[in-house]
Amino acid sequence: MNANWMYVLIIPTFLLSLWAQFRVRGTFNKWSEVRVESGLTGYEAARRMLDRNGLHDIPIEPVPGALSDHYDPVHRVVRLSEPVYYEQSISAVSVACHEVGHAIQHQQHYPMLVLRHRMFPVVRFASGLAPFLFIAGILFAATNLIGLGVIFFAAAVAFQLVTLPVEFNASNRARELMVSEGFISNHEERGVAKVLNAAALTYVAAALLSLLELIRYILIFTNSNRD
Repeated sequence: MNANWMYVLIIPTFLLSLWAQFRVRGTFNKWSEVRVESGLTGYEAARRMLDRNGLHDIPIEPVPGALSDHYDPVHRVVRLSEPVYYEQSISAVSVACHEVGHAIQHQQHYPMLVLRHRMFPVVRFASGLAPFLFIAGILFAATNLIGLGVIFFAAAVAFQLVTLPVEFNASNRARELMVSEGFISNHEERGVAKVLNAAALTYVAAALLSLLELIRYILIFTNSNRD
């Protein structure tokens, strides 16, 4: 496959990534208007889910911004965006419980999360250096630098691929516990699934885009070797 032909695949994938970002925001906003029947805020649902899994020592902090929710494994804290922290909506409870799913993964040493944490320092260094190596390799016709850039970029792609099962597993844990603990009713599961699936699609699109970009870099590297 010629490297130029990769654009035929990369452009639609890039558009898919943009669409996924719009979709997650649209889906979140839609279900933010639907009050959860339990009346729980995102904070209350997250606190109960943590406590019922023995994670009493993990705090929950509100943070500014939209969709800035995350679990910090270094400081062992769940951080929820202000709309998620304070609102009593299906979106708020879904996102809050998803982040708690990561805390439970951490507690139980979920293998893919452990692998992701171990990869992170290396990937942060490699992903920052990869573009410079690649550009320098092209400018100075140094095939070895291009090859090194490809290897470093491959580490970043591997990190994104490992992230996928981590995110899907956290969402599955959240959905199961939300139903079993009574945070949502059975007929509210559809809304929860919509919110979590839309969020997961952004990770899938980003991983696919990076994978295609990696293939393009590999093709450039092999073509430069032939020259």
